[in-house]
Amino acid sequence: MPARLIAIGDIHGCDQALACILDAIAPTQDDTVVTLGDYVDRGPNSKAVIDRLLQLRDQCTVVAIQGNHEEMMLDVIQRNKPHFRWLQYGGVETLDSYGFVGDLNAIPPEHHEFFDSMVDFYESPNHLFVHANYDPGLPLEKQNVYALRWQKLSEHTPGPHSSGKRAVLGHTHDRGGEIFDIGHLVCLDTYCYGGGWLTALEVNSGELWQTNQQGQLRHQPAPEPN
Repeated sequence: MPARLIAIGDIHGCDQALACILDAIAPTQDDTVVTLGDYVDRGPNSKAVIDRLLQLRDQCTVVAIQGNHEEMMLDVIQRNKPHFRWLQYGGVETLDSYGFVGDLNAIPPEHHEFFDSMVDFYESPNHLFVHANYDPGLPLEKQNVYALRWQKLSEHTPGPHSSGKRAVLGHTHDRGGEIFDIGHLVCLDTYCYGGGWLTALEVNSGELWQTNQQGQLRHQPAPEPN
């Protein structure tokens, strides 16, 4: 099997959906899995999600992009900033998953190491990967962090990137669980924590997997070449 490049949309603590989708994908050491951010908050078990992503590193190459929810979490647990915003947007569920009772040491060192390893973006020869959005006229290393982590497509839907690469991103969820695809850009946040789907896309072939917290699987094989 040729090496695959697979992007996974916003997980948001949906550990069962993540386990199911990885079982379906069955990554090998030749594969690269790019996770598009927002691993924590809102869903039932953020800790189990990070545990599973750490295990995934033994199976394949993992590129973990930082989402806005990781930014909010790290502001609290590593930078001692006020906690109110994070708790309002899902931090309570995350802390509960770690068994937090007042001591942030409940978050193990290997999880801090995972968070420290996150990147703002990733590029392959034909694709660029970000959490939220981008300025089409700027190279990725010069992008504004607000755009990369926070800017929804409803606020700004960018045109094709100047590199000519197709953009793969998350953050702007579709409550109906549908993928937003306008050719030069595809958004894989399909609202798993809200009753939708977790989506994975092999970006070169177009093969698609979707799972939910109930363990249901939808699979769309790669289109036949013309």
